[in-house]
Amino acid sequence: MILSQVDTVQDISKEVFLKTYFIPQKPVLIKGYAKQWRDFDKWNLDYIYEKVGEQEVGLYDNKPADPNRATDEPITHMRFRDYIKLIKRQPSDFRIFFYIITDHLPELLKNFTYPDLGFKYFKRIPTLFFGGSEARVLMHYDVDLGDLLHFQFEGKKRVLLFAPDQSAFLYKVPLSVHTVYNIDYEHPDYKQFPALKYAQGYEIFMEHGDALFMPSGYWHFNRYLEAGFSITLRSFPTGPRRLLKMLNEVFIIRYTDKLMRKVFKKKWVDRKQEKAYENSQQALNNYLKKKN
Repeated sequence: MILSQVDTVQDISKEVFLKTYFIPQKPVLIKGYAKQWRDFDKWNLDYIYEKVGEQEVGLYDNKPADPNRATDEPITHMRFRDYIKLIKRQPSDFRIFFYIITDHLPELLKNFTYPDLGFKYFKRIPTLFFGGSEARVLMHYDVDLGDLLHFQFEGKKRVLLFAPDQSAFLYKVPLSVHTVYNIDYEHPDYKQFPALKYAQGYEIFMEHGDALFMPSGYWHFNRYLEAGFSITLRSFPTGPRRLLKMLNEVFIIRYTDKLMRKVFKKKWVDRKQEKAYENSQQALNNYLKKKN
């Protein structure tokens, strides 16, 4: 992979953000951006532990999804407090996915403010994500195609970002928002995945309070280096073209894949994996021909 450093700033004005990053759809890391929140000191695992009560949460791990189950089905459930104690006590690949604050912990809504960066937020679904120090998230892009402002808390995290035009080199699985399951982005095997060598993207290391702007449709891979959590604030897709693409992704492609997965199970998953290899190999061949 050809990885560059992302633009990094300590603060940013609405005008600069819109002109330099939002309109051209370019990522940027804003160091310590959450520190401007009045209740920034409450964004830690201990505070979350105090507030969740007896809630139970679904957990995911690093293993590929079982082809006989829905991709968004948790592998197990645990009391939220027990989960926090677990990831603070020992290495774990357990993570919590898409915990919607407005549904489960609305008290947190008063502990942050939406930064005035010039775009409209979709305030119905501010979401939390948690991970132990061994957790990683498969390379994917968000199906709703919103622009994302992603804040990290507690532990450090490594993020890889790739623009949508790099899909061909990433082994994108057809009718899905993720890449093939068996790529190790920490130790990539370029013999097995030769196209990946030519994927151009960014490598980012996030710390407590940092915010990362991820433009619509950007591929991202997250690796928790320490136990921690994040909140993602997202925009609603802007413009008719992006809105139509989002509706197609959510209501046609997603449900077509769910139906085929339910009917054909592992055979369908394996065929999609094979097709991803074929597509990326073809893209690599075309790229090398043009280059020569």
